Amino acid sequence: MKSLVGLWIVLSVWLTAGEINIAVAANVSYAIKPLIEAFEKSHQGMKVVPIIGSSGKLTAQIRHHAPFSLFLSANVAYPQHLYDEGIAKEAPVVYAKGRLALFCRKGCSFKEGIKTLLQPWVERVALANPQTAPYGVATQEALRHAGVDKALRKRVIYGESIGQTLTYATRITSMGVVAKSALYAPSMQRFKEGKMWQEVEPNLYAPIAQGMVLIPQKQGQATAQAFYDFMRSKQAQTILRHYGYDI
Repeated sequence: MKSLVGLWIVLSVWLTAGEINIAVAANVSYAIKPLIEAFEKSHQGMKVVPIIGSSGKLTAQIRHHAPFSLFLSANVAYPQHLYDEGIAKEAPVVYAKGRLALFCRKGCSFKEGIKTLLQPWVERVALANPQTAPYGVATQEALRHAGVDKALRKRVIYGESIGQTLTYATRITSMGVVAKSALYAPSMQRFKEGKMWQEVEPNLYAPIAQGMVLIPQKQGQATAQAFYDFMRSKQAQTILRHYGYDI
């Protein structure tokens, strides 16, 4: 706890007028840079600093008074909890809807869809932990509806966040279930759709409604409100669509 308090003090001291920290779910880490660049270009004097992590851990940090002015979660539930607890003053709104994708770093056939995960050559599968990552909850739902969840149990390596899951899938495991949005990042362009990744069948799970909520802070409220409004703008929605999100 002391280390967390120390971190919040450091983050608060670094902030200047017109500058805010925002908590950003790992799946948004690939889109957040162009979003912030577009915002700062049109809002001179305002600066947004993203802190990336799993939605569950970011929620815990906000509860312990982390100096975040805005929370971009991977689902609506976590920001809703903060609103119900009185930490956020307004109910969350949905800024994007995320999708899942099967990922195979060495390339494979996806003709069997999500059941490709059961192929004998698939020794390890990277999945997001449903205890800390909303994308993990959606993944579990998809696996359960496809009837493959029990057969995969001994093959699974869990990532704390969907970002860590992608790291495992690109470096360690045979396959993984990752955020579709991650595959539109410049660093992921070498992984081709249809050969190294394919969207998970949408009928297997509900679209992942991602919520955002303002967290009152002593400074930077104008910047926080401006970025919150920007995230709901057509310009931001165009960027999010480019990264594979539904709106």
